[in-house]
Amino acid sequence: MEKNTKFNIWYVVAAIWGVLILQNLIFDQFRPQIIPYSEFIKAVLEDKVVEIAVGQDKISGKMKKDDSDAEILFTTIRVDTDLSQKLSEHNVRFSGRVENTFFTTLLSWVIPIFIFFGIWYLLMKKMQGGQASIMNLGKNKAKIIGEKDIETRFPDVAGADEAKEELQEIVDYLATPEIYLEVGGQMPKGVLLVGPPGTGKTLIARAVAGEAGVPFFSLSGSDFVEMFVGMGAARVRDLFVQARDKAPCIIFIDELDAIGKARGAGGMTGGHDEREQTLNQLLVEMDGFDTQKGIVIMAATNRPEVLDPALLRSGRFDRQVLIDRPDVRGRRAILDIHVQKIKLDENVELEVIAQKTAGFSGADLANLINEAALLAVRNKRKKVIAEDLDEAADRIIGGLEKKNRVINPEEKRIVAYHEVGHALVATLTPGSEPVHKISIIPRGLAALGYTQQRPTEDRYLMSRSELFGKIDVLLGGRVAEEISFGSITTGAGNDLMRATDIARAIIVEYGMGESLGLASYPKQRGPVFLQNEYGGGGGIDYSHETAAQIDRETKEILDSRYEHVKKLLKEKQETLNTISERLLEKEILFEQEFVEMVGTASVTE
Repeated sequence: MEKNTKFNIWYVVAAIWGVLILQNLIFDQFRPQIIPYSEFIKAVLEDKVVEIAVGQDKISGKMKKDDSDAEILFTTIRVDTDLSQKLSEHNVRFSGRVENTFFTTLLSWVIPIFIFFGIWYLLMKKMQGGQASIMNLGKNKAKIIGEKDIETRFPDVAGADEAKEELQEIVDYLATPEIYLEVGGQMPKGVLLVGPPGTGKTLIARAVAGEAGVPFFSLSGSDFVEMFVGMGAARVRDLFVQARDKAPCIIFIDELDAIGKARGAGGMTGGHDEREQTLNQLLVEMDGFDTQKGIVIMAATNRPEVLDPALLRSGRFDRQVLIDRPDVRGRRAILDIHVQKIKLDENVELEVIAQKTAGFSGADLANLINEAALLAVRNKRKKVIAEDLDEAADRIIGGLEKKNRVINPEEKRIVAYHEVGHALVATLTPGSEPVHKISIIPRGLAALGYTQQRPTEDRYLMSRSELFGKIDVLLGGRVAEEISFGSITTGAGNDLMRATDIARAIIVEYGMGESLGLASYPKQRGPVFLQNEYGGGGGIDYSHETAAQIDRETKEILDSRYEHVKKLLKEKQETLNTISERLLEKEILFEQEFVEMVGTASVTE
């Protein structure tokens, strides 16, 4: 077995000190003895000085030691300038010495120059991210990961089964290209990974490289852009030169929209800026390389709508793979991967957590598990329990609990009735998602309380009655305040905004209105050249009469649903009061207790 020897800097320090001490002991034997000038004059008068060499500032030579014939070397600082007469009188040989100051002068110039250039070198290296030469500015900044250093595989990626199946062809082609070449098929030059942030686009790109066992060039779109004109294009050229040398390989460009925005969009500055030159060079390089060499370009973006059409045509990024937020099965699979890193209590039901976290991305779920582990440590537990995961999910969705925020009793009472109003309407509305938790503990910046519903399954289509049910739940808080206190507050501001958006979408987007029929009237639509960088511009393309009709029918829907919810809650006034008072006592009500109270109250009534 090979023994690994660790380098220790203290061994080097000890060795240096040992050499210096030894050197000092040796030199002490031959070093001239420094004597006072008065002693030197006394030795001259006593005829002990054998010979000397007179320098500009000092005198050195040989003199007899005491009364013996032994001679010692000495040196002294010169004080008296009129020595020749005394030396001649006492038969001392003496001579002048011209001191050579060439090396001293040279070092006094060279050392500062070296120090200056050393500081300049370090500063340039720091500013250029490790590239210490101006000549290296055109070099790409790709992080090259060798095939043996990539540990990510497809089993490490959960919740994206369709994307993995789509990318399996890339893996097979890079591993055994001869099978495809025999048939005459060619792989797409570019694969564009599209999806919301945090869904694992970079992770799945690394998994493709890991499965294929090829080098992985990883960089961001912003790495190409530089303050110097032409540097981005030069880096693109250098990237493809390196990729050809290491083929087969994968080039991965994250945040492609940083350099791939549609040319001409976002202003009238023309097409000669640095970003567009970089894009043009990327288009040229993608046209120029041969797929038979085994180079696959993968890129990721969460804004495919802003990309230049030339990037998306056949022969460039001609295959788009959607990496969407995971469904309930995908979320469960992702949780199974991340809980392996923590100690989890055996009573935790991950299926419930997966249902509760609808809309979470893979990154959100990883953060959820980490937050739960931190909460367990904070509460001095050895394992993560269900309450930790539940609290972590609430923290990510609603923000940090503000237990110390002082709320006067009257406002707290209004918040309790408001939240129970939401929950009660949700329970009494057919097809609505079940209530998971009701809380009147403030969270985040503005939430004084919240009602959390847990979907039992992922839904992709909704009927008109289900949309009306969502409006009813949103209006439940305002109605509960009105029938319980005879007044209304500003607490329903966000609820009314969301309810209005749903009612308007029923009319102008889904064609479910009474008066406008099947026509669709999106918020903004217009020619591309009239839109700004963020997709705005163009205005509305329907008449003022139609707009007034939309506003009128939106108000009719909200008014009718408001009356329906008011009738519903008046019939359940006693249930509303009972549950609200219970919520004031406990501050948090969970699903089981809430459902029992609703059922008991219904039987009593």
